[in-house]
Amino acid sequence: MDILYGLHPVEEALRSGSRKFDHVCVARERHDQRLQKVIDACRQSGVRLRFEPKEELTRLAKTSAHQGVVAIARAREFLDLPDLLNALQAGPEPRLLLALDGIEDPQNLGALLRTADAAGVDGVILTERRAAPLSPVALKASAGAAEHVRIARVVNLVRALEQLKEHNFWCVGLDERGTTNYDRYDFTSNAVIVLGREGNGLHELVRRTCDHLLRIPMAGAVSSLNVSAAGAVVMFEASRQRHTQTHAQPAEAAPRIKQKGLGS
Repeated sequence: MDILYGLHPVEEALRSGSRKFDHVCVARERHDQRLQKVIDACRQSGVRLRFEPKEELTRLAKTSAHQGVVAIARAREFLDLPDLLNALQAGPEPRLLLALDGIEDPQNLGALLRTADAAGVDGVILTERRAAPLSPVALKASAGAAEHVRIARVVNLVRALEQLKEHNFWCVGLDERGTTNYDRYDFTSNAVIVLGREGNGLHELVRRTCDHLLRIPMAGAVSSLNVSAAGAVVMFEASRQRHTQTHAQPAEAAPRIKQKGLGS
């Protein structure tokens, strides 16, 4: 069973219908409209409610940041890569995916899932080993977005990227050694954005497998952004380009670079 805590994660899990709940615990001491909204959603969905002292919720969540609500739910079921690709066939192209190469901080994982949902990413690929699990901390950091994003787990990310290439995806890694600025790349075809580990970046084999390596130019004294911030910059640039593609292109738009990349 999974522990979910916080107003947004629990509310979004109820709204998505993707979870089976055992019960939801609500703090007896809290009485306000936001919590009442969660209580009403539980009653409408037929989910059992338990009203407990806030100390009991803190014990269950292992944190006092539960905002007066803790849910006990069946563990999230992940897709495998073929399932994700099959799900993508139902919608129009181009498709945008996010692949995470060993993200270890659950706060970064949650923030990236939240951005992926906001930017319209069609699916997220996580590695099974040496990476942060979809823990209560990550779920809280995602503010409920994790319940709405398609997530696939893979054992070998390099093999997964090669399979995506076979399905006409360009693999685009974000790396400070990249030679193309992120806003000069054309994201209007099927693409998977690959982000590496905090501090260490992409594993060497993953980097070599990417077709293109992009960089974010830095104007200040620091040399790079936090991975969740960098991922947000690139995902929203890809989203902007795809949205613009459905409308008239501005006359002054500069041509974007399509170059032959590593692994092509």
